[in-house]
Amino acid sequence: MPFRLHKQETDLLTDDQRPLAVIAGWGNYPLAVAEALKKQNRRIVGIGIIDHADPKLADYCEQFDWIGIGGIGKAIRLCKRWGAQQAIMAGKLHKVMYYQPNWWIKHRPDWKCLKAFYPQLLGFADRKDDTLLSALVNAFAAEGIAFQNVADIAPKLLVQAGHIAGKPLTAKQHKDVEFGWQIAKAIGGLDIGQSVCIKDQTVIAVEAIEGTDLCIRRAGELCTAGGMTIVKVAKPSQDMRFDVPTVGLKTLESIATAGGKVLAIEAGKTILLDQQEFIAAARRLNVSVVALDEAQVARLAA
Repeated sequence: MPFRLHKQETDLLTDDQRPLAVIAGWGNYPLAVAEALKKQNRRIVGIGIIDHADPKLADYCEQFDWIGIGGIGKAIRLCKRWGAQQAIMAGKLHKVMYYQPNWWIKHRPDWKCLKAFYPQLLGFADRKDDTLLSALVNAFAAEGIAFQNVADIAPKLLVQAGHIAGKPLTAKQHKDVEFGWQIAKAIGGLDIGQSVCIKDQTVIAVEAIEGTDLCIRRAGELCTAGGMTIVKVAKPSQDMRFDVPTVGLKTLESIATAGGKVLAIEAGKTILLDQQEFIAAARRLNVSVVALDEAQVARLAA
């Protein structure tokens, strides 16, 4: 059984002794973060979001509990109970559920949630990701809990620049990467999405609330001839504490099913999950993968 500290004991912990709370959304990213922290001998406590997080996360944690997507108050109470003054949010939140009937019954927005997001819930403010995440940060910060940057916590998860897998890109594909990069950066700056699907320097599909995989699927339905290039980048002012672009095996499978041939991602600002398996799968699925930075993309345009 995991040990439980009383409040008086948690108050005596030094910063090095305190656990870090992993607040987990959908996908393998939270598990990758937990594995990276374990290799650093960091203490971990976990908070899983219902219908999102993988229950396997509990295996890495000294303490673990579940919250609804509106359980901000409970998450803060758990962090305090367990002595965590730092947290990292990992994994995707399915924002589309906000637009499904009676979402609040299962995900139970508590008083802290209502207080933090009442402008959005009442329609007085936008629901852009940056707006929502800023409100979340402020709610936790007011209780003495600071969200951490993944580049500081688990820097090895960020992909480095280079040709990752597959055949070298053709001149035509390079043009599509450069074209798609500019479009993806533009929609990222507007807080719409981070991915675009391109062919012949034409936008086939743009990611919005549905997420990358469904964007790619839609592109495959619209461009049945295949041969597309998918470009996924960080926002121009990306906050590396949240919503960090992430790719993994599922991304590759979606691209291959849709008939895509190239995946271009941003070096140093994208999480690449299960790298060795990812490279093997890219070769098997005949998808070329490159990681570029702004300077390299600028050279493509020259």
